[in-house]
Amino acid sequence: MTVQKTALAGAILSALVATPLVAQTEIKIGYALAPDSHYGVAAERWQEVVEERTDGRFTFRHFPSSGLGGEREVIEGVQLGTVEATIVSSGTLANFVAETGVFDIPFLFRDLGHARRVLDGPIGQDILEMFDAEGLVALAWGEQGFRHITNNRNQIGNPGDISGMRLRTMENPIHLTAFQTLGAAPTPMAWPEVIGALQQGTIDGQENPLSVIVSASLNDVQQYLTISGHVYSPAMLLVSPMVWEGMSEEDQQIFREAAAEAVVAMRGFVDNVEESGLETLRERGMDVAELSAEDRAAFQEALAPAYEEYYTTYDRDLIDAIIATE
Repeated sequence: MTVQKTALAGAILSALVATPLVAQTEIKIGYALAPDSHYGVAAERWQEVVEERTDGRFTFRHFPSSGLGGEREVIEGVQLGTVEATIVSSGTLANFVAETGVFDIPFLFRDLGHARRVLDGPIGQDILEMFDAEGLVALAWGEQGFRHITNNRNQIGNPGDISGMRLRTMENPIHLTAFQTLGAAPTPMAWPEVIGALQQGTIDGQENPLSVIVSASLNDVQQYLTISGHVYSPAMLLVSPMVWEGMSEEDQQIFREAAAEAVVAMRGFVDNVEESGLETLRERGMDVAELSAEDRAAFQEALAPAYEEYYTTYDRDLIDAIIATE
């Protein structure tokens, strides 16, 4: 080998030793809805911020549209470390940290601003910390918006209109109690099964925020939409403790900041859908009606027995604190 080639080989070897390959950690992130949904928007923003600020040490691999299974399965995967991250609805979370169920009490929140202030404030942050004991790292509260009812049977104007109606709900005791009290037939069902069940007539309807109703094109399988706003539906950004505990404090902070930016993107999506979603669904042919203040009062009165049950489950002072939040 010539002196020149030897020098070149030595230079290349020195460069490789001086700049070792950066180890990459893949973050598998699963969520129930499509990439163009509010879940997808949040997951994309989470990825962008993390990958940029960690110089590619972490890379995200998306599994949208329940690609890793239903929400409960995915959360259990996060606990076990087989899934690194997820964005999930609050309904399933009550099975892991019961206190999250308090946010599902019907007609608890006045509007989106009220809900966001509660979740971002001491009440919401205290509940996030409770997930540590359940083998989950809860970074931030996301959002779906207020839930509304769709069905193929009839338009809804009073509690009697949903008597006997077979409604898909999440596996959430607060929701189940509410609809049972109203005389409906709530049917817990994992999201991947819902469209088929609606097509086959196994269930009459379901309830979800406009962000889900629009992004999942439920207008293809549902005729009636009632803007009931009966429950505010938050979401949550979770990370597996297996990957979290292997991070430096600096990277953990990056993941937290990125999650916060993902929430901003998610809420922006919800705000947009709240503005445009009704018109979109009308254009797609849905029969749309909205509960009046008097109609909502009638539902609240019919739910009185359910509220008494909620007070036996959740601290009344906590519920009053949520209501009193300005």
